[in-house]
Amino acid sequence: MNDMTQIVDTDEIVPKTAREWVKILAQYRDPNPARSAFELGVSLLPFLALWAFAWWVLQYSVLAALGIALLNGGFLVRIFIIQHDCGHGSFFQSRKAREVLGFWIGVLTLTPYAYWRKTHAYHHAHSGDLDLRGFGDIDTLTVKEYLDLPPHRRLGYRIYRHPLVLFGFGALFHFVVIHRFPWTTPRAWTRAWRSVWLTNLSLAGIVAVMALTIGLKSYLLIQVPVTVVTCSLGVWLFYV
Repeated sequence: MNDMTQIVDTDEIVPKTAREWVKILAQYRDPNPARSAFELGVSLLPFLALWAFAWWVLQYSVLAALGIALLNGGFLVRIFIIQHDCGHGSFFQSRKAREVLGFWIGVLTLTPYAYWRKTHAYHHAHSGDLDLRGFGDIDTLTVKEYLDLPPHRRLGYRIYRHPLVLFGFGALFHFVVIHRFPWTTPRAWTRAWRSVWLTNLSLAGIVAVMALTIGLKSYLLIQVPVTVVTCSLGVWLFYV
């Protein structure tokens, strides 16, 4: 045996009790305000800078502006991840700070914050429960359920699950259309619905301001590619 080879007794380094695990994980339990602010800054500021740069480049080359916008979709996904963390009660210690930040990020990501937080929490609470599907998940049938379907519904399911639909048109439809009016959401979820309407109102305000300043065509030429990339990657992340 090589003299440098060491035999490590894993029993000596792996915690044996839940109490030991609590002590080890305690340092990761609470948000770090400085780190949170840093992560927000390195996500939001590059997104805004690239958006402005794409608008400036647009006067010289539509294709170059398109390339910048597609790249910027990655930063918007990163911003959406911050919204996700706010929805889980992390990122900031203050609930008010999380709600304000989550709401305005939701305007950027076309995802009403309180509505998404509610459905996402429902998804986590019932993940894997076949009797409670439909909120915050991608439709998935068991083999028996699939075989019990008539041929035309089997075809519809296969089309729905096709990557070009699931990560393409379907993803865009979900964020752009369903998030504007989530018709399957119970009307008793008043806070979620209020979030939907306030987000829609804020979006309408942003579009109006952009139309009056840089022009609606310029705004759409930049924002649509960003949205397409973000929706596609966002659905793919939840799918995997």
